[in-house]
Amino acid sequence: MSESCNHNCGSCGENCDSRQEQDFRKQLHEGSTVRKVIGVVSGKGGVGKSMVTSMLALAAQRKGAHAAILDADITGPSIPKAFGLKNKASSDGQVLMPVCSDSGIQIMSTNLLLANDTDPVIWRGPVIASCVQQFWTDVIWNDVDVMLVDMPPGTGDVALTVFQSLPVDGIIIVTTPQELVSMIVEKAVNMAATMNVPILGIVENMSYFECPDCKKRHEIFGKSHIEELAANFGIANVAKLPIDTSLVAGVDSGTIEKYEGESFNIIKEMLEKLL
Repeated sequence: MSESCNHNCGSCGENCDSRQEQDFRKQLHEGSTVRKVIGVVSGKGGVGKSMVTSMLALAAQRKGAHAAILDADITGPSIPKAFGLKNKASSDGQVLMPVCSDSGIQIMSTNLLLANDTDPVIWRGPVIASCVQQFWTDVIWNDVDVMLVDMPPGTGDVALTVFQSLPVDGIIIVTTPQELVSMIVEKAVNMAATMNVPILGIVENMSYFECPDCKKRHEIFGKSHIEELAANFGIANVAKLPIDTSLVAGVDSGTIEKYEGESFNIIKEMLEKLL
């Protein structure tokens, strides 16, 4: 440490003995309780991340835990539609109250604040990051056992905000079988490692299609390499979800809570290893 140290750690080198890492985590509102936070991430869009988030929350709720979803995809929220939510989040002028789904899952999303679901959210990065933080600090989360954070694709502002501001216990990466995915997954893995966030599992969506007549499996989007990919990164918890038109229909119609197909059973098995 230099004798002239002014304790401004941003101005000194990494080898300085007095350099201290800043804690950017935000405090929950005093009326909230959240015991476990799991982020759901993807390197690219369109892989079914929000669908997996919804099923993870549903599996936790059916298991008897109190589940919640913080929809951190501020500009492209889809969680309210999957659950068929029509009510808007309420406020007393100080705090926000999440909207509860039919099964009791607490949900907060920008689409629960907008007058119309199709209204665009045209915000710059800092405002989006601030909104994510407010969903954590200014919402009354009531006795939540496990919160799923549905993040937008990529490794940008929101992912950084969530990793720094929330006490994330780990992440689940959602991907698809395409060859390009290995590089994209590695980006997500490397970001998690940089932020010291554990990887709890990896989900390969649209892994195969099973013919309802002959039961033969067809790999529509190419051969799966998820096991090798997971092994390379030391990820033990792996799930492969089939293409299921009934699940897609459930999400589109807002009735995902009624879904009980094979994909849910696979997600349920993954979640049981985490709780």
